[in-house]
Amino acid sequence: MPTWNSRGLRGSALEESINATNNAYDESGLAIIQKIPTPITPIEIDSKSRHITLAYFDQKSTVDYMGAVQGIPVCFDAKDCRETTFPLQNIHPHQVEFMDKFEKQGGIAFFLLHFVKEEIYYYLRLEDIKKYIKRAEEGGRKSFRMDELDEKWFFKSPNGLIVPYLDKLNEDLSLRP
Repeated sequence: MPTWNSRGLRGSALEESINATNNAYDESGLAIIQKIPTPITPIEIDSKSRHITLAYFDQKSTVDYMGAVQGIPVCFDAKDCRETTFPLQNIHPHQVEFMDKFEKQGGIAFFLLHFVKEEIYYYLRLEDIKKYIKRAEEGGRKSFRMDELDEKWFFKSPNGLIVPYLDKLNEDLSLRP
């Protein structure tokens, strides 16, 4: 079974910013979105700090966040991108499969990418990631470059703390039948 060391799963800056955003959306009554924990079974626990130091994953994780925005079911996964090229191996087939089923049930699924060096975010629609995956399956690039992404889905954080993704979600909704 795959195992992890707790140092690798400490809260990232991206996750903390999204959690702060989701709290703000909840407090204002706009949305209720929750972080979905990855199910684990502890193997070792530090007796002094009572922290898990070694564990294995019970099952594959699907998405990082799930909830509802004004009555619309929403799920998304957040990914940091340290370079201007994003490897498709960072998006797992079981995630895309789950998101596809989620949208077939009337929900909205997307990826939130954070291009770290550029300090910019990208709202990646499920239909767009599926195009990149198809391209790779047909022998094309197994990644996509920042410069090939549609500019209208990029956005910045106004204060470096909040990740205002609802504006892009609203834009996404306006394009759907």
